[in-house]
Amino acid sequence: MDPNDRREPLTATTVRRATVTLIALRVGYAYNWFSIGPALPAIGAWFAVGPADWGLLLAAFLVGAGLLQVPAGFLARRYGARSVSLTGVALLALTSVASAFAPSFAVLFALRLGAGVGAALFFSPAIGLVASLYPSGQRGLPVGTFTTAFSGGAALGIIGSSLLVPEVGWRVALGLGGVALGALVLAGLALVPRSAGAPSARRPATGRELPRALSFGGVWAIGFAFIGLEGASFATGQFIVPYGVTVEGWSFGVAGAVGIAYVLPSLFGGPVAGPFAEAHTNHRTQLVVVTVVGGGVLALIPFAGLAGAVAIGIVFSLGYGAAYAVMYILPHFWPEIPADQIPLAIGLLNSVQLAGGALVSYLFGWVVSVRSYAFAWELLGGLVALTLVALVAVPATRGPGAGPRAEAGPVPSGARGP
Repeated sequence: MDPNDRREPLTATTVRRATVTLIALRVGYAYNWFSIGPALPAIGAWFAVGPADWGLLLAAFLVGAGLLQVPAGFLARRYGARSVSLTGVALLALTSVASAFAPSFAVLFALRLGAGVGAALFFSPAIGLVASLYPSGQRGLPVGTFTTAFSGGAALGIIGSSLLVPEVGWRVALGLGGVALGALVLAGLALVPRSAGAPSARRPATGRELPRALSFGGVWAIGFAFIGLEGASFATGQFIVPYGVTVEGWSFGVAGAVGIAYVLPSLFGGPVAGPFAEAHTNHRTQLVVVTVVGGGVLALIPFAGLAGAVAIGIVFSLGYGAAYAVMYILPHFWPEIPADQIPLAIGLLNSVQLAGGALVSYLFGWVVSVRSYAFAWELLGGLVALTLVALVAVPATRGPGAGPRAEAGPVPSGARGP
């Protein structure tokens, strides 16, 4: 820890409140990410656009989220993770409310791009903030829970939007999500202490040297390896309801319930995989197993039927949650990356994934428009495994003494702020 950092220590109660609040923000953030999926047919009818344009609309969010991941890391180093993350989630709330009033598809596209920017400013600073609240050896559970809280919010977004859109229309459904997230932002301002996310007294270097987080090959390799999974998670979460309604003939309620199976079970994958990743350092093996098993089953969706689709969703979601929990713990095992650059490292790998995932998401919608949903699902399962080849370039973390660094973050009830 920095000897010049003289902030007061955080108590255990303060840390718990901050963690719960950040997890709640993560849920609300994911709700506003995924609530648009069930609304796509209604948006398409309103603006007279088809599945290819739906994919473009989904890609807009991912592009915004991807482009700002690395700048978010720099901003967090300079201005503090708390300030940047809360500003980002506030922007997401505002653009979600504004989406309810979009007069054209082009304006809605621009607002979803802005929503992605807000999501980027929240995510990597917030995950670094959660990790910094805990000492080495105790980060796995809170980071894993924070990571997979995304799935709880995504599930709520899918089922909530599936129920709201037929009753009140897509505009009100999107606007309500933004209002709820705005209320959570106010809670964050009150309950996440300034000392937990203030910039360090040790200012970032001002020289021309590139931060190690941006030049370390393992970060780039992880980013490229999970482009397929990122695109699959987004395309599946957003398209499963329209697929069920238009192809399988399910009602909106049934399709929304099926959609929950593709996101909610990962709530269990993360809290299990996070502590496991801290205790067992064969991370590449862990990532390959959970991703190949979880992602490969997507190719079976066209042949599954209702019960089979639910089973596939559960397997996929558990694998997805486990993979991302391991992935976000991994930078803490790389001594080459300074502790204050971990949010930057996570931002970079997430940026690569989101940029590639945007292409995958658009490709899925385009394939649906020119071929069929069946071919698109099979292609998606193959892409998950294909991009995973990049894991060969990820440094191994096996060996005596391997483990997460101990210097980042306060110990609840005793140590200094980050």
